[in-house]
Amino acid sequence: MKGPASGQPAYWYGEGSPPWHARLLSVLYGRAVALRATMYRAGLLRRLRVGAPVVVVGNLVAGGTGKTPVVIAVVERLRQAGWTPGVASRGYGREGSGSPRWVERDTDPADGGDEPVLIARRTGASVRVDVDRVAAARALVEQGCDIVVCDDGLQHARLARDVEIEVLDGRRRHGNGRLLPAGPLREPVERAAVCDFRVVNLGAGHGGEAQEATAGFGEWPMRLECADALPMQGGRPRPLSSFAGQRVHAVAGIGDPEKFFTMLRSIGIAVVPHAFPDHHAYGPGDLSFGSDLPVLMTEKDAVKCGDFATDRYFAVPVQARLPEAFWVALLDRLARSRTGPA
Repeated sequence: MKGPASGQPAYWYGEGSPPWHARLLSVLYGRAVALRATMYRAGLLRRLRVGAPVVVVGNLVAGGTGKTPVVIAVVERLRQAGWTPGVASRGYGREGSGSPRWVERDTDPADGGDEPVLIARRTGASVRVDVDRVAAARALVEQGCDIVVCDDGLQHARLARDVEIEVLDGRRRHGNGRLLPAGPLREPVERAAVCDFRVVNLGAGHGGEAQEATAGFGEWPMRLECADALPMQGGRPRPLSSFAGQRVHAVAGIGDPEKFFTMLRSIGIAVVPHAFPDHHAYGPGDLSFGSDLPVLMTEKDAVKCGDFATDRYFAVPVQARLPEAFWVALLDRLARSRTGPA
């Protein structure tokens, strides 16, 4: 059984028990993960440095937890602190995934990946996509970046890193605590204790979800803020609150679409929800809803819909807000890095 919004098995997050074959595969997967970790500890597999500090922003669960807004926020804060950050990403879901490439603001998301294109547009930083994140990081350093932010990649152990940031959904957290495919975990839950920072995504809603989502001791709470809706055909931003009391089509092809719908409802917008799989490749037919309501979509989805958007289509960007103490702690750790700026 799969959840209606995310396409993930409902038992991942406590709705029933995994079937026997999923539990068996989970055991086998766990043994493979443990063997790989042992080989790195024994030095049989090597971690490679790239000549600059590396910050990895990732998660332990399969699916979205809010990594991209954190990556964007980290890049912007590093630049304010005097660094020249670049972003390394796999570019999940892109065509020609075996070929590395630079991602620019105007790169087709089908070629560069939706999240890398969004990061390039929002930050203006150098973005390199490559299944080999070591090669991507080295290309960024050769390009002139003095620090690499890795979008996802906690499990890409071959790339040595200076800081690890786990991003965790404050409501779903680690789900049933089982490894794939019986649960959502890519690595055992104990792996989280090794990360330098745990950022808990509390979302942007003020209703039931916001009450369920909490950050515990030693965790850094993150809120997603959104104030405006951006017309996808250009023009002045429109306050998101101006849609309150109206019915809209809401489009989300992210790891947890309900989070986006809840956020819109929390400010009084009457949502007609349209959930799509994460990284969905949109076509005009996907957005033929049969009624001429405004269409609000996540910024990640909007980068793939520009060619057929009309004047009733709006992108809703979000910004990650973290306590100032988090940034002080992160920058202090990086300042003590051997290759940090003077």
